[in-house]
Amino acid sequence: MKTLKVGLMLAALTALLIWIGNLVGGTTGVVLALAFSVVMNIGTFWFSDKIVLSMVRAEPVTREDVPHLYNMVERLARRADIPMPALYIVPDPSPNAFATGRSPQRAAVAVNEGLLNMLNQSEVEGVVAHELAHIKNRDTLTMAIVATIAGAVSSLAYILHWIPFFGSDDDGINPIAAIAMAIFAPLAAMMIQMGVSRAREYEADALGAQIAGTPSGLANALIKLEQGAAIVPSNMPATAAHMCIVNPLSGVSGSLMSLFSTHPPLQERVRRLQALGPNVFLTVA
Repeated sequence: MKTLKVGLMLAALTALLIWIGNLVGGTTGVVLALAFSVVMNIGTFWFSDKIVLSMVRAEPVTREDVPHLYNMVERLARRADIPMPALYIVPDPSPNAFATGRSPQRAAVAVNEGLLNMLNQSEVEGVVAHELAHIKNRDTLTMAIVATIAGAVSSLAYILHWIPFFGSDDDGINPIAAIAMAIFAPLAAMMIQMGVSRAREYEADALGAQIAGTPSGLANALIKLEQGAAIVPSNMPATAAHMCIVNPLSGVSGSLMSLFSTHPPLQERVRRLQALGPNVFLTVA
């Protein structure tokens, strides 16, 4: 049911893109909007992981570099029944982590230095298990596609914003409506992206707890990470913030900006994890 919900949100985002394309250029606009989206998604499919890892200056590490962390990721990946992902360390003092890659066979887990300095072993295990859950569920590809389409909608909305000033009287677009849509469309795209991201975070929390064998490590880690992210500035670019386990740009929990966060409320995430009980067991399909 939750997968269907995400599919419906993706369909709504695509429909919004087509609608804006039609407003910008009629049938030609629809074709161009779809072509633009296809090209962007092809680029996302093949290169999104390399782009984001480069953006955050992530460094690949091996078993010899960080034996304890590497062995932990390898063990949890085995429990999740997925290949061992590439492992990266991000030189960022803000505590966070993310996963990327188009498939479990082409995946990577990146952990900030700040996270490794702040969390104990069971908490790091909880975070890693959460990121492996994203990989197992193929959320890394889903969220990259959602972000790409949302970006295309915002780009077309920006073009729509200028039509009243440069279009002719025959364009058939009410200037007030065009400006309203230029404001509404990016907001709608952001809300849909937020809905998809929050749904995937809840799923990854639950599956991550199963991979780790207990929800306590992840629940404790989330509390520490949100507090740490609010205090320690992050080098994470805003375009990649939705990939992180906690929002690195959210500031203090409970602020107005948290209402528009791509991440679910911390209290609800912790409540759901605690409701799972002290021990949970993973059933590998």
